[in-house]
Amino acid sequence: MVKVADVVDKLNAQVICGKDDLNQDIHFGFASDLMSDVLTLDTDNMLLITGMNNLQTIRTSEMSDISYILFVRDKKVSQEMKDLACENNITLIECSYSMFKTCSVLCEMGLEPVY
Repeated sequence: MVKVADVVDKLNAQVICGKDDLNQDIHFGFASDLMSDVLTLDTDNMLLITGMNNLQTIRTSEMSDISYILFVRDKKVSQEMKDLACENNITLIECSYSMFKTCSVLCEMGLEPVY
């Protein structure tokens, strides 16, 4: 279990939406650019790690009850994505690290894999 604030600090990341959630705990992480894989999950309190920066990612997270999305590889969130995420209480985070490095850091911090 890790705090959102610790994720942001350790990855030198930026919170784009959901700054009120910095003290929340995250139990699980899942990394994928395939939203079809994300839709198969039934896990609460999960951080989605992805490089897929489009509205489909936000809509998939909404449908899957995912409250935290971390965009890797310096992918930037559009205003439209930010508006939709804020409307659905989804925290958006951006970092410049690769997906591999990001997952390594998060595992070292104690974030559990979904499977």
